Amino acid sequence: MKHTVVRLSYSVHDIEPYVNWLYFFYAWSMNGKPKDARQKLKDDALAMLRDMDGRYKTHAVFGVFDANSDGDDIIVDGVRIPMLRQQQPSRNGAPCLCLADFVRPLSSGIKDKVGLFCTTVDASMTDDNKDDPYSQMLSQTLADRLAEGTAEKMHEEVRRRYWGYAPDEHLTMQETHAEKYQGIRPAIGYPSLPDTSVNFILSDILNMPSIGVRLTESGMMIPHSSVSGFMFANAHARYFELGKIGEDQLRDYARRRQLPVEMVRKFLQSNLMKK
Repeated sequence: MKHTVVRLSYSVHDIEPYVNWLYFFYAWSMNGKPKDARQKLKDDALAMLRDMDGRYKTHAVFGVFDANSDGDDIIVDGVRIPMLRQQQPSRNGAPCLCLADFVRPLSSGIKDKVGLFCTTVDASMTDDNKDDPYSQMLSQTLADRLAEGTAEKMHEEVRRRYWGYAPDEHLTMQETHAEKYQGIRPAIGYPSLPDTSVNFILSDILNMPSIGVRLTESGMMIPHSSVSGFMFANAHARYFELGKIGEDQLRDYARRRQLPVEMVRKFLQSNLMKK
């Protein structure tokens, strides 16, 4: 099946404004630490970013495809991608959510759209500091933030230009980091989409190796500083945590994925209810 995808590369200085320093400090367990200590760490990080600029790039590949939901599956340009549904709502009286809920159903007869994406950094970005533990950790946490920042930048361009459902959007960076825009971009491996093996489906569609990303047996991405996932434009779409699922949903999901139950059990081990 032929898919239309877009590949973009960015310089480090293009992505620096999109770096979320709150999560950078969290990675260093610095939230709540004295301001001077946090500023010293940030100064070192900014100096390293300046050194990286011109030497390394970040990369994105994405596509916006015709899509519909069919039960708890999302059909993206003819490819069926099973999703998982909460078995306990986030709060009393709330519905049990599934990402498929944010896509127009197949039974409506009307096509919807869904975006798929992957972002990463040059694999060599963290190679220069292996003899210096501090610099090595600094380069790794910066690479992680640059991959996330690239996803933020790419998503902004998708909303305003490529998908174009928010062409007049004007947000400050603080509002962007607070996700004040319409729609969501849930990442694979995160609370609403914990099964990293879904990356195999996305890689088939997007050709992740074209931006230097390869997958392990479980679907984890290499370089580690990579992000992949979905983009939904639905104004009612919101993030949620899948939580624990039972044996019945595990087996149903394995059937829809057309994979052995025991294989899927390994992918979802941390989300399974204890027997």
